[in-house]
Amino acid sequence: MSAPDLEPTSPHGAHGRPAGRAEKWAAFKKSPYFPATVLVFIVAAAAGLFAGSYTYAMANPTPHTIPVAVVSDTGQGRGQEFVAGMDEALDTSLDVHVFATRDRARHALEEQEVFAIMRATDRGVSLDVASASGATVAELLTQSAVKVAKEIGEPVAVKDIKPLQPGDPRGLALFYISLAAVIVGFVGAIQLSVHARSLIPLERIAFTVAYSLLGGFVIAAVVDWLLGAVDLPFVESWLILAFTMFTSGMVFTMFNTLMGRWAMIPTWGLMVLLGNPSSGGAVSWPLLPSPLGYIGRWLPPGASVNAQHSAVYYQGHQRLFPFLVLGAWALVSCTVFWVWRHRHPGGRDRMPRHAATTG
Repeated sequence: MSAPDLEPTSPHGAHGRPAGRAEKWAAFKKSPYFPATVLVFIVAAAAGLFAGSYTYAMANPTPHTIPVAVVSDTGQGRGQEFVAGMDEALDTSLDVHVFATRDRARHALEEQEVFAIMRATDRGVSLDVASASGATVAELLTQSAVKVAKEIGEPVAVKDIKPLQPGDPRGLALFYISLAAVIVGFVGAIQLSVHARSLIPLERIAFTVAYSLLGGFVIAAVVDWLLGAVDLPFVESWLILAFTMFTSGMVFTMFNTLMGRWAMIPTWGLMVLLGNPSSGGAVSWPLLPSPLGYIGRWLPPGASVNAQHSAVYYQGHQRLFPFLVLGAWALVSCTVFWVWRHRHPGGRDRMPRHAATTG
């Protein structure tokens, strides 16, 4: 071997120079470390936002606007003094609706237009509350009524004309079952994307319907038949839960079509960080911060809770609005998924050729 062969060769050209910052960044973005690093920050932010959103909405319920019915047929002066005292005790948060008779006021309460009925009687003042519309609101009104009655020297008779069921004294069971339907709904769609990736659009929608119907049935059966916590109007509650699960699953599918692997971020933000705290299930909407109390009714979790409340406690007075909200979200999600289905990461036409051949 000659001497020149033993001499080390110095690096030259593109293969020999150190990688620059741009090249290192490009390599990092192509590596699995990039999405993992992004997820570290996303998970940390989600944890803080999750704690913050629930604390902001539920830690210190404060009355903002509480619709109440006032019957003006008898004892108007005494009733006005009591209403004025209640308004002052609640920091001017009463939204007073005047009715000529108690029957009309009761109809407004059954329609969930008001949360309580105030009227003067021969023995003082009567306050009818409805825990079914919101245990926290009923409790707040009761406490304030006792305080005001002492101040004005008038006895007050408080009656809960829409009590909660014995197995659910705080009125949280309907919130929990709706929460389960929302979360399991989009988790089911995530699992379809992972474990049944090759489903074509119609098949994906069909299986979303299938797990929603079965999941809603199981939730209702466990809470009603197994635990006996709430006596549900079974078929209606089951279908509301199934509708909620389907809507939640299709919302994730829509975002998965538009954003790919990052679809969990807007789904979690819309359904969990914003939708569940503002649903009115754990804290009634009159006690929520004003924006949340309004926005929550237009989101799937709030629509689900409202529909369940009417189904369980206000039978015969079910409202159309919650179903329109769920239907609108489901329709928009399905439409976006169908129109842009070519962008969805699943489908048999996107499987690797060797995998399709093997299958």
